Amino acid sequence: MPATRTRFTDRADAGHRLAARLSHLRGPGTVVVALPRGGVPVAAEVAAALSAPLDICVIRKLGLPHQPELGMGAIGEDGVRVLNDQVLRPARVTPGQLAAVEARERAELERRARRYRGDRPPVDLRGRTVVVVDDGVATGSTARAACLIVRARGARRVVLAVPVAPEDWTERLRDVADELVCVATPSPFFAIGEFYADFSQTGDAEVLRHLAEAAGRPVPGAGPPAADRELTVRAAGVRLTGRLTVPDGVRGTVVFAHGSGSGRHSPRNRRVAEELNRAGLATFLFDLLTEDEEPDRRKVFDVALLGARLTDVARALPSDPSVGPPAGPALPLGLFGASTGAAAALWTAARLGDGVAAVVSRGGRPDLAGARVLAAVTAPTLLVVGGRDHEVIDLNRRAREHLRCESELAVVPHAGHLFEEPGTLDRVAELARDWFREHFGADPGGAAS
Repeated sequence: MPATRTRFTDRADAGHRLAARLSHLRGPGTVVVALPRGGVPVAAEVAAALSAPLDICVIRKLGLPHQPELGMGAIGEDGVRVLNDQVLRPARVTPGQLAAVEARERAELERRARRYRGDRPPVDLRGRTVVVVDDGVATGSTARAACLIVRARGARRVVLAVPVAPEDWTERLRDVADELVCVATPSPFFAIGEFYADFSQTGDAEVLRHLAEAAGRPVPGAGPPAADRELTVRAAGVRLTGRLTVPDGVRGTVVFAHGSGSGRHSPRNRRVAEELNRAGLATFLFDLLTEDEEPDRRKVFDVALLGARLTDVARALPSDPSVGPPAGPALPLGLFGASTGAAAALWTAARLGDGVAAVVSRGGRPDLAGARVLAAVTAPTLLVVGGRDHEVIDLNRRAREHLRCESELAVVPHAGHLFEEPGTLDRVAELARDWFREHFGADPGGAAS
C-alpha cells in the first residue's frame, strides 16, 4: 500500500478522525446510529464527540449463495430489503436461492436485535438529525438499507458518515442521505479492511459495552473477576502454566485444551473464554505441551499424552481456593477442546466419567480419540464445525457415530476451520456458552443471556 494512502490504526482511531468532520452536527437534536458490529466502535467515538445518544440499526448482508462474502443486497429492521442488481444479474440467483438466504439472515438479524437491545425500544428519531455510521462503505447495500430505515422512523435529516469509501460512493448513495461525510476515498479500493492496521472482528461483547457506556448503564461483565491470574499445575510429570479467570458468583469451570499450533494466548479461545466468563463460568486456558515439546509433531498428536495431562489438570483444578470454597459443593466441570485438543478432552471425559459435566469441541478432531474412548464418554458433547470445513465435518460425523452419550453436531454456516469469517467465532462462543450452562444446571435467564 502506498504511504500516501490513509490508513487507520483501528476502528476507534477511525471514529476519532471521522468525528472531527462532524462537529457542525453537535447539538441536542442529533442521534448517532451505528451499523453493528464493526460500525459500533467507530460510532461510539462519534457519539462521544457530539454528546449525542448512540443507538444501532441492525443490518444483514445478503451474500451470494456460492460466494457469501459478495453482497447481492441487504436487509434491515422494519422489513427493509435492498437488492443490488449489478451483482444479482450476472450471478443468476434464482428467487428460491434469494429467499433461502434472506430467511437465514432475517433470523440472525432478529437474534442480534434482541441481543443488543433486549427489551429496550430504539431511540426516538422523529424530527431529529440522524448520523448513520459504519466502519466503511464497499458496495453500499447495508448503508442504503440503514438510511432507509432511519428515514422511515421519522428522521428529519439523514447524514451518512464513514471513515473510508470508494471514490464513487456519493453517486451510489446521494439519493438516500442528505449529507455524506467520509475521511478518505482512496483509489484503487478493494476492501474496507485494507485501510485498517487492525481490522479484527468486533464481538457482541464489545457492541454491548459501547451501547451500555453511551447510555450510562452498567457494562455487562465489567465487574472485576474474583480471580484472574497465572496458575502452574503439575500434570503427568511436567509443570504446565495457564490463565485462570474466575468471575464473581462462579457457576462452573471450563478447562480449555488447545490444539496443534495453538495455546493459552490463542485469540480464538480467549474470545470464547470471555463469553463464558460473562456467563458466570470460570475458565482455565493452559498449554498441554511445554515450549520445548511444541515443535515435536509426535507429541502434538499423542492423544494419550495430551489426555493424561488434561486429566491431571482437571483433577487438580477444583482444589484451587479461587474456584470454589473447599467446604462447599463441587462446581460442575466442563472441557473445551480445539483441533487435537478435542480428542484430549474426550479422552479425559471418558477417564473421569461423571466428573465431567459437558464437553465442547471447536473445529476438533474427536476421531483421533478412537472408537473405544468415544464409546466410553458419558458427558453431553457438542461438536462445532465450520460449514466450509468439509473434511472435518465428515470426521466429526463419523466420530459422533461412536458416541453413546447425548451429543449434537452444530455446523456454523460460511465458517472455515479457524472460524475467521465475520460473526462465526461469536456463534461458536454462544453455542459453547449455552451448552455448558444447560448441562451445568445454570439458570438460562442469568448473566449474559
